[in-house]
Amino acid sequence: MWLHASCSLEFNIPVPTPFLLMLRPRSGRQQWVAREQYVLSPSVSVVEFTDSFGNLCQRLVAPAGYFSVHTSVEIETADVSDMGPGANFVEVQQLPDETLPFLYPSRYCESDRFNEMAASLVAGQAAGYDQCTAIVDYIRNTVTYTPGEGQQIISASELNELGHGVCRDMAHLGIACCRALSIPARMVVGYLESLEPMDLHAWFEAYVGNRWYTFDPTQVGLQGGRVAIAFGRDAADVAIYTQFGDPVNQLNMQVNVERMAEPPF
Repeated sequence: MWLHASCSLEFNIPVPTPFLLMLRPRSGRQQWVAREQYVLSPSVSVVEFTDSFGNLCQRLVAPAGYFSVHTSVEIETADVSDMGPGANFVEVQQLPDETLPFLYPSRYCESDRFNEMAASLVAGQAAGYDQCTAIVDYIRNTVTYTPGEGQQIISASELNELGHGVCRDMAHLGIACCRALSIPARMVVGYLESLEPMDLHAWFEAYVGNRWYTFDPTQVGLQGGRVAIAFGRDAADVAIYTQFGDPVNQLNMQVNVERMAEPPF
């Protein structure tokens, strides 16, 4: 399917402030970027670089006063994310080098605290994809999804105690349990066509069967167009914007995702 997705951010900046933005999706296995727009108002100088996870990042200094960022993309994406029941577990010594950072505990995914719990959740499941599915089923059945309420980032351990959270928090728990089983897992932030209420969305991917597969504890299935914007170890790596120095006032944020009737050409 073809999607038109956009994100608009508005700020009141007290003093010139350095920003790091992460709002440009890349073409990849299940998405192809056909056209983009990236508008800053007022216009400022931007330096783009690729971070250690392959994300496209933009550095800039926002001037004092009103400042806005508007990005949009026309992109072809899969109708349904690939699934792989039975996909095998990949022995650590056989994993590609680039997957290894996603095996370690991280700030919000304390996988070293989930060894016993993860093992109990997947008892009787074939090693690999089926274990990830059992973890997602546990999260979906025991954690209440509360979209729009998660202003403060919480870790996998904190979510497991609270029992309710947003998509980002539920992804943290899935990642932590997968890593506890020596399955590489990473956070993904992006757009989801069918999301209600509309916002940016977070899910996770696990590396089994020699490739990355999508898992989303907040959705019963994997239908609907997904657009991945950023990948990382947890939420600390995939913030769509980070500002440095004195806090700024975010005035507004608006996300829109629409299916296009035909390709944009």
